[in-house]
Formats: sequence, C-alpha cells, structure tokens
Amino acid sequence: MEKCYGTIDDIMKDIKAGKKERYNELVSRMETAVETCADTSAARTELLETLVEAIAAVSIEIYEKYRLLCDLYKQLLRTALASGDSNERLGTIILKGCSMGILLKEKYEQVGIAMTENSEEVQAKKCQEVLPTELCGSKSEIDLKLVMKSARSATLEIADGGIYRTTEPYFVRVNGEVVMETATVITTLFDLMPETEYTVAVEKKDGTKVAENSFVTEYEFVTLDVKAFGAKGDGIADDTKFIQAAILACPKDGRVLIPSGIYRITSIFLKSNLRLELAEGAELLAETDRSLYPKFPSMIESYDERNEYNLGTWEGNPLPMFSGIITGIEVENVLIYGKGTINGNASKENWWKNPKVMVGAFRPRLFFINHCKNVTLQGVKFCNSPSWTLHPYFSDDLKFYGLTIENPSDSPNTDGLDPESCKNVEIAGVRFSLGDDCIAVKSGKIYMGRKHKTPSENIHIRQCLMENGHGAVTIGSEMAGGVKNLVVEECLFSHTDRGLRIKTRRGRGKDAILDRIIFRKIRMDHVMTPFVANCFYFCDPDGKTEYVQTREAMPVDEGTPCVKRLEFVDIEAKNCHVAAAYFDGLPEQKIEEIVMKNVSVTYANNPKCDVPAMSSGVEACSRRGIFASNIGKLTLQNVSICGQDGEAIELHEVDEIIR
Repeated sequence: MEKCYGTIDDIMKDIKAGKKERYNELVSRMETAVETCADTSAARTELLETLVEAIAAVSIEIYEKYRLLCDLYKQLLRTALASGDSNERLGTIILKGCSMGILLKEKYEQVGIAMTENSEEVQAKKCQEVLPTELCGSKSEIDLKLVMKSARSATLEIADGGIYRTTEPYFVRVNGEVVMETATVITTLFDLMPETEYTVAVEKKDGTKVAENSFVTEYEFVTLDVKAFGAKGDGIADDTKFIQAAILACPKDGRVLIPSGIYRITSIFLKSNLRLELAEGAELLAETDRSLYPKFPSMIESYDERNEYNLGTWEGNPLPMFSGIITGIEVENVLIYGKGTINGNASKENWWKNPKVMVGAFRPRLFFINHCKNVTLQGVKFCNSPSWTLHPYFSDDLKFYGLTIENPSDSPNTDGLDPESCKNVEIAGVRFSLGDDCIAVKSGKIYMGRKHKTPSENIHIRQCLMENGHGAVTIGSEMAGGVKNLVVEECLFSHTDRGLRIKTRRGRGKDAILDRIIFRKIRMDHVMTPFVANCFYFCDPDGKTEYVQTREAMPVDEGTPCVKRLEFVDIEAKNCHVAAAYFDGLPEQKIEEIVMKNVSVTYANNPKCDVPAMSSGVEACSRRGIFASNIGKLTLQNVSICGQDGEAIELHEVDEIIR
C-alpha cells in the first residue's frame, strides 16, 4: 500500500493522537488511492479495509471529511462488486460498514454474511437479490426520490444524471394519470389530497416507465379560504387584514388558502404551525406607499440594560427597516407553497429610486424571517422585490424547493436568497434571475458578528439555476460571524459576473472565518470570472482606505479575517470572459488552502473586458488565466485552462503548490 498512497499509517496514527489538522491530507491521499491504485481485487479489498479504519478514526463532528471518506468507501465497494469481487475479507468489510451505519443494514448485511459463510454461487445470488442494481454492474436508468411532502404537495427529485434539467423530458403519472410534463430534476406536485396514498411514476415520451415512488400525504384538519374572511382578490381593494385574520385564526394542521386572484397587500405576518397555499393564478401584489408599512426599529435595549432585541437590519448592521412583505418573527413549523406569485411591485418609480438612501427606514425584503425554525418555501414565484428577495435572519432548519426568483437585471440590491447567520439550510431546484447576487451567504458586519458570533453553517445548495446575477453563489461581504460547511453541487451558472464570489476585507474581524467551502459538479456558461476570492473588497465608507487596500502585510489583530479551505471539483466553465480565477489573499493571513481538481476553463470568442475582483489596483482584463496571490497551499490536479492570453497560471507568494 505504501506505493499507492504514501505514509497513510503515519497520518492515521497522528489522527488517532488527536491531530485533526491532518484530516485534509488523509482525505486527499485516500482520493488518490481510490483513483489510481484500486485496479485489482486484492488492492481494492486492502484499500477498503484501510478506509473502514480511517472512517472509524475520523471524528463525525468533522462531518464533511467523514462524509467524503464514507463516499469513497461506497464508491470503491461499488467498483469491487461490479468487478465480481467476492471473498471472506470483503464480506467482513461489508459487515463492518453495516455496523458503522455507512451501509443500510437491511440491504447489505445478508451479502456480507453470504461472503463470509457460503460458496461463490450463493454469494453471487445474494448480491443479485439484495444489493441495488447499480452495485451489481447493471445501473438503473434513473431514480425517483421523495424530497418532501405535505398534505397537499410533494417535491420529488428525478435523478437521471442531469444538472438542474433532466437529460430528457418526462411525463409524470400520479395514480396512473398523466398530470404533467417536466424537464427539471427537482419537480413539485400540487393539488394533492390529505392522507391519501399516491404512486408517482416517471416515463419517457414513448411510454416507457423508468422510475416510481409511493407515499402518503400528511394529515390536514381544516381549510380557511381568505375570501370567506372578506378578501376580494380583485387587484383593487386592500386585502391585508382579511388574509391576516385567516392566518391568525388558522389552527394547527390547518391550511390558509389564497385562491386565484390579485390581492393587494402591505405586510403579512406569519405565525407558528401555519400552512399557507397560494393557488395557481393567485398573486399577492405589494403596495408601494411607504407610509402603509410598519417600521422595525434596529436595536431595542432590555429593561435591565444587559441585553437587546434586534428587529431591523440592513446589509449586516442593526438598522431601521420596513417590515417585509411576508414577515415571520420567532415562528416555527411554517410551510408556504403553491403555484402562485408574491410580487413586490418594486420599480424605479418607487422602491428602486435612490436605493441607497434611507427614507423613513431601509427598504423591505419580499420575504423576511427573524429567529425562526423549520420554515419551508415550495414552488412559489417571487418577483420585483424592493431589496433582497428572501432574507432568513438568525434562523435554522430552512428549506427552499422549486422556487422561481425573478427581478430585472438592473434592479438594485435584489439578491435572490441571503441566509444570514442561519444553520441547516437546503436550497434545491431554485431558478434565479435577478439584479445582484443569486445566493449571498452572510453573517453580519463587525458589530453583529463580534457580539453574537453566529456563523452561517451547514448550507447545502444543489440542482439550482443561477442566471444574470452578479455572483452565482457569494459569501460576504457581511460575514463577520463566519461561514462554514457550505456545499454547492450539481448547479448551472449562466451569464453571471462570477461563479463563486468571496468578498471579505480587513476589519471584518477574527470571527470572520470561512472554512470548508465546497463546489462540485458545476457547469458554467458565459460566467465572466468563474472563481473569485477577494480579501480586499472595497465595500463600506472606509473600503478604499490604506488599511483595507494595502498589499503590504499588516499586523494580525482583532480585525483580521481568515479564509481556510476552498475546494472546487468536477467543474466545467465555458465561454469565460475576464479571468479563469482570481484568488487574492491577505499577505498577513494567507488563504490557507485552495483545491482545484478536474476543472476546465475555456473562453468566449469575443470576450468582454472587466475587472475580475472589486478592489483597488485590479485592472480590467479579458482571457486571463488563474491569478493566485498569498495562498498557503494550492492544489491544481487535472486543471485545464485553454485559450487564455498570457500565462495560464500566475503565482505570487504561494507557499506550496501541488499539481
């Protein structure tokens, strides 16, 4: 094994002794071993044994590393079984995988037992009977997974290898009847009935059924139709109080139904244990008269002067703001779903006029929740937001499925989805087309970050389409509380200024730590600069001062942010314009590690010329390669840059490079 992946035993000894800093090296060496060394049955078996030992040694709290090792184990086991490997040692390895929870016991335990106790004939039979077909060398065409269900809806994932869009259109049958045609991986069904069993089948246009799933919808108590409460839905009358009354009157397990119609509203406030459905043809149309909106104060001091209560927020600071069109404060167990639309009605004649000027209070968000838990948005279209479209703030356990978020390309600060100091967030099947960053992950400017020390963490973004924004997925610049465990995978980025966009700067503070930021299996087209990590972002009134912008090393102090590990794997960026990548770390606190594996970048025929990063001294360019400055360790494995003007890779103060 030494020739395959070096001193793996030494790394394992260090990890068992508590040296967690060697986790990255362990995963990297294991990945290399699986890719290059598992070419015989004996080698596969030996490597699987080593992987089991490694998984047992790695703390599950370092979840991303633990998960990567588990994935390598299952990948290699798949190869072994498809290659016909079958022996007592392999059976023992499978049984260990079952006992450790890596494999599903009910599916794999009998296979492990067969390999340890029976003949090769019995072993092969057990593989065919028990294991999924893809582990026996005959991969099923697609899989249909249930992502979520409610009493009236269900979101499914058609896993056919497509990214955002399926590889071909499919018909969807519900209990035998064709109800829709779909071409997106994340697909949602509406108009279901409560406590009803449904069988959903996906078939090709020639009628061939390729996948199926069954489930029972949830219980529902009553439905409250807002029109029964007095709402007109005529696009003229103010329906706010009638919709609000229905929400406040709705019991647990009840549904508030907004049927087809146009409902003029100001702010609607959510409550706990609420299901709110916007039916097809229903539109909540926001008023634009500021005087009609409640104002949220920024900070309210507690009576004992020891604590404070924060309601209003603007770009990472506690500042007064108008309440959101849809607002939730300290609520939980909320579902907003349906085929309808929430329209902020903003334009350059109202909310977007002089957008940086506070008039009475700062502009409202289209959807704003503060200190909430277990909130799900499903299917709804959000458009023409006054400022950030969806803004969850200090909230946990959030899900966003199958949404459409649309704002004009020139609309100011209309980010799509900005989780700020939020934990456990899943974003899947969302289409973004807007005037700023599609997704911007934040954790406050220095006051909020230093006081509350609440990072945004455990955020999973997948099967999304990001179009026409400044950044497809941005971190910062308001990230003084840090961001960690962010995974973006199987997404399409199209015609955005940047793909990954990290914006930080001196002054964000020692809690502004970025770590375990992972992008994998991404396809980009006409993204100006696919990868940007800018530690000199010139935001805020002092953004262009010498303290923020100097490239000379400054003392590491309370204001120094930190970027740890960034990872980019299996990414294709075609028709790039400005630069392949622009990584600019601080000289006094370098970006610790950047890993790029299986990355290809090609350029547009007539590329635009622009700056790759917004900081002083960065010149406009086009067809530039990878610029990397002040990096501790840079890994470039199977990285292809084709068609650039000048050097493919420009290195400045990079301590270690691995190719």
